[in-house]
Amino acid sequence: MKWAALLLALLAPLALAGGTPPRQYQDPTLSRDRIAFAYAGMIWTVPRAGGAAQRLVQAQGRCSHPAFSPDGAWLAFTSVVDGNADVYVVPAAGGEPRRLTYHPGPDLVAGWTPDSRKVLFHSLRATPRDLERLFTIPVTGGHPEALPLPSGSEGSYQADGSHLAYVPHSQWQPAWKRYRGGQTTPIWIADLADSSITRVPRTNSNDRNPMWIGGKVYFLSDREGAVTLFAYDPQAGTVARVLDNPGGFDIVSASAGPGAIVYHQFGALKLLDLATGQARTVPVEISADLPETRPRLARIEPGQILHAFPSPSGKRVLVEARGEILSVPAEKGDVRNLTSSPGVADRDPAWSPDGKWVAWFSDEGGEYALRLRAPDGLGPVRTVKLGQPASFFYGPRWSPDSRKLAYTDKRMNLWVLDLEKTEPVKVDADLFDAPGCHLDPAWSPDSRWLAYTRQLPNHLHAIFVYGLEDRKPVQITDGRSDAFSPRFDRNGKHLHFLAGTGTGLGAGWLDMTSMGRAITSSAYVAVLRKDLPSPLAPESDEEGAAKEEKPEAKDKKAAGPEPVRIDFDGLDQRILALPVPRANYVALETGAEGVVFLLEAKVALADEDYVEAERGFPVSVHRFDFKTRKAEPFLPAVDAPETTNGGTLTFIPTADGSKVLYASQSKWFLVGADKAPKPGEGALRTDLQVFVDPPREWRQMFDEVWRIERDFLYDPAFHGVDLARAKALYEPFLEGLGSREELNGLFREMTGHLCLGHTFVNGGALPRQDRAPVGLLGADYEVDGNRYRFKRILQGENWNPRLQSPLTQPGVNVREGEYLLAVNGRDVTAAQEVHQAFLGAAGRQTVLTVGPKADGTGARQVTVVPVDSEGALRLRTWMEDNRRLVDRLTGGRVAYVFIPDTFAGGFANFNRYYFSQVDKQAAILDERFNHGGSIADFIVDQLKKTPAMVNVSREGRDVVEPAQALFGPKVMLINQMSGSGGDALPWLFRRAGVGPLVGTRTWGGLVGIGGYPSLLDGGSVTAPRWGLFGVGTGWDVENIGVAPDVEVEMDPALVRQGREPQLERAVKLVLEMLEKQPPQTFPHPPIPAHADTLPKP
Repeated sequence: MKWAALLLALLAPLALAGGTPPRQYQDPTLSRDRIAFAYAGMIWTVPRAGGAAQRLVQAQGRCSHPAFSPDGAWLAFTSVVDGNADVYVVPAAGGEPRRLTYHPGPDLVAGWTPDSRKVLFHSLRATPRDLERLFTIPVTGGHPEALPLPSGSEGSYQADGSHLAYVPHSQWQPAWKRYRGGQTTPIWIADLADSSITRVPRTNSNDRNPMWIGGKVYFLSDREGAVTLFAYDPQAGTVARVLDNPGGFDIVSASAGPGAIVYHQFGALKLLDLATGQARTVPVEISADLPETRPRLARIEPGQILHAFPSPSGKRVLVEARGEILSVPAEKGDVRNLTSSPGVADRDPAWSPDGKWVAWFSDEGGEYALRLRAPDGLGPVRTVKLGQPASFFYGPRWSPDSRKLAYTDKRMNLWVLDLEKTEPVKVDADLFDAPGCHLDPAWSPDSRWLAYTRQLPNHLHAIFVYGLEDRKPVQITDGRSDAFSPRFDRNGKHLHFLAGTGTGLGAGWLDMTSMGRAITSSAYVAVLRKDLPSPLAPESDEEGAAKEEKPEAKDKKAAGPEPVRIDFDGLDQRILALPVPRANYVALETGAEGVVFLLEAKVALADEDYVEAERGFPVSVHRFDFKTRKAEPFLPAVDAPETTNGGTLTFIPTADGSKVLYASQSKWFLVGADKAPKPGEGALRTDLQVFVDPPREWRQMFDEVWRIERDFLYDPAFHGVDLARAKALYEPFLEGLGSREELNGLFREMTGHLCLGHTFVNGGALPRQDRAPVGLLGADYEVDGNRYRFKRILQGENWNPRLQSPLTQPGVNVREGEYLLAVNGRDVTAAQEVHQAFLGAAGRQTVLTVGPKADGTGARQVTVVPVDSEGALRLRTWMEDNRRLVDRLTGGRVAYVFIPDTFAGGFANFNRYYFSQVDKQAAILDERFNHGGSIADFIVDQLKKTPAMVNVSREGRDVVEPAQALFGPKVMLINQMSGSGGDALPWLFRRAGVGPLVGTRTWGGLVGIGGYPSLLDGGSVTAPRWGLFGVGTGWDVENIGVAPDVEVEMDPALVRQGREPQLERAVKLVLEMLEKQPPQTFPHPPIPAHADTLPKP
């Protein structure tokens, strides 16, 4: 935590020649006379001396990773075209780029072979998880050839091509300053003849960007503080610093060329003369139109509508999109922009019940405040400041009299604001910062009471009612049920809510123990006054005179709602269950008088259900009517509401109860509330546009990122970082931005100073592209002559929709060793990359010509449906290879269980593969590449079970209790790509004393993220809001990782021989443990024989 404070104290702004703003000259590369770099999504060149930059490549897509060939004739680069990142080459003097790779995974240029005949690139195309491999592909095109190394993400050849200096793995957060967890990057030097390696000396530093120059390997490292340039002498075995960088910005990337190294020191382009050892800034002038900076009209896609709210009678709908509040007509009229504020975040609109006002939160002025305006958009905007400290505010809820608003903030407070007094009053505060907890206020019809949900110390929720007159909250549910979603009915006589008594372990939202539990709830109604009858009293049809409404009753309706009285004494005995089945209800809303809507989500019980649940089940809606006392289906599929931080409602009745607004598959519909609508009925128009000014948006998002870090980070001291100074330090970089992706790069660099895992930056309004998905067959290829041959066909589970292998479908029967001769009648040869033939084929019927001979003899045609990703197939193949190896090495005595994460996938895999092997004598738990999710208490609880009892019977085998348990020795495999929940699992495994850990140190990112405001253009940034320390051990994982008991690297030489060093060592260890702890047996003790108790004759 001290590193960040130290770094920011030393940083000083770069000296910028001629007032030029600092720019991100990404991945510079050097030829004999020119420098090329990526900027604004294009490739530019400039003379070594500097000057006016010229565009060399302005392709259809975003360009990056330029690399001059050693002979200076070519420039290779990566470009995102058709939604996919591939390798291209272009003549260095200019010309038409040529695409070399077509695989649907990203292919990123890393360099060249010394003879300039092949491009070196790294890709995930042939790996089961997130360890890339290095490939070469001829500059003329053809089949990419994998280097004989199990992994690699950067590389540089020795001049004779015999050795490669490379980085064996990538990082999830390359900008994490002074990172010292398991993903610190070494540089290895591989002898390509046998894949043996020499390690560049280091002490857990981040070394990267190797450049082989003469007899030395130059590289970037943070071993002495800020990232700078070092050199390794293989003959002497020593490392020396080449450039001083005391307290400067990190050097982000570098590349060697004739006599020099060009490098990007964040915000500046520099050149190091190797002969003199002198470095200088290269002045760069860029005067060109940058497409991504142009102000323009932008279309609003359905998924960009973050909040919506109907007018009182449903004639219009307010939507929040791209930071604007739009009023959209249900049928007639035009779309009205009520804010017209490019570069301002206007959020969470709500229409007053009297129809006179629209309220929303806006950051215009630097911090969020409440704004109000007439719905025609013509009157002035009224601003109401919401006090200090500043915060994010959520979910404005109007009182029925349109005079007050209830809302919540990030600090878990519930507030009421009287618009005449303009002084917010705090109602209550929640107890735990847990997902799904948002207080959820609801007004009584007379605007004098506020019902809401709040957590209790037992982690369950209770319903509270707050009186605005006495300002006292009263808990009305007993706290032994999980109660939520309170709503008053329209006459103020009843309060409806949901509650369940079976939540139990399901309340532990961070624990895997909460998964797979059938948590259901019921719908209830509380009768608020003692003198009111039950709304569910027995009914009997009887004749009688028609009742006529009295004149005074009509007068009361005109005068407004009757004052609501709540008799709290005995209220618990006036709570009744509605006659509806228990279900997994997630929300309740009230409509017209006597109508209640219930939103039900699917209960995820089976493993495959839980995998689906990760993607978000839609919810169904039921309409309960007190007149019929029945619930009828209303809507089959509504988007699941988001409940964190004020929530995103997806089903909203109008103020008069006549209509409901709902979202389905991110599209919005406004329909009548009296009966189930027809499919597609009431769809809102989708031709929405707003004016955007990207530089103004980028400045707003820059401020927003710092607000998010300020308000959400779990450490109020920000790991020692002075946020104000950090913000001021990086603000000048805004002027030099040329693209939205560069803004993301700026966010990553500046948040990296928090020295903290899970500070992720993603998305945003990147240039749109129509995708042409490349189809995959689930196969590896090799070249024989000029033809492609199937080297390996991946076996899936064709009964499982997520694991279907195209070539193994019934009737296809393509075999390994056969040739791929044509695709849809077009000849396929090794002169092209094989995936070029499958451009646009994913998910479509495709005719293959295959056969046993390269010349086509005996060929046949088969129809397949290629998939768009082989990831699941390759992962299953890897798992099965490992399981078979363990079976072979142990004679079938040891179970192998892979745990891919600690959420849906890990829950499913563990349940399927562990419990099906409890008949084994021991187990190897493989959590390498575990991407986390939750805290894996469920898994460790199962692993640490010990025998307690034996169940005997006359027939059959004895059953040891607990029955579904494996009591023998256990070993866990870990590696640097295990993180977050994948850090916690081995930590818990060791703490519980289950067994030893084998492999390499884990990532070291044990904090939690979730529930942040979306950035203005749909991008996202995280600020870890949950930090975890060990009881009795402290902060012993974050930025450290979990170290193995037995360290084993994936030695490239052994892997080349077909070995699996980590798994083999785990097998050896577990067999040694079995020798010392053989399987237990439980001989029967004598069954008690009692004296004869029969009566004597």
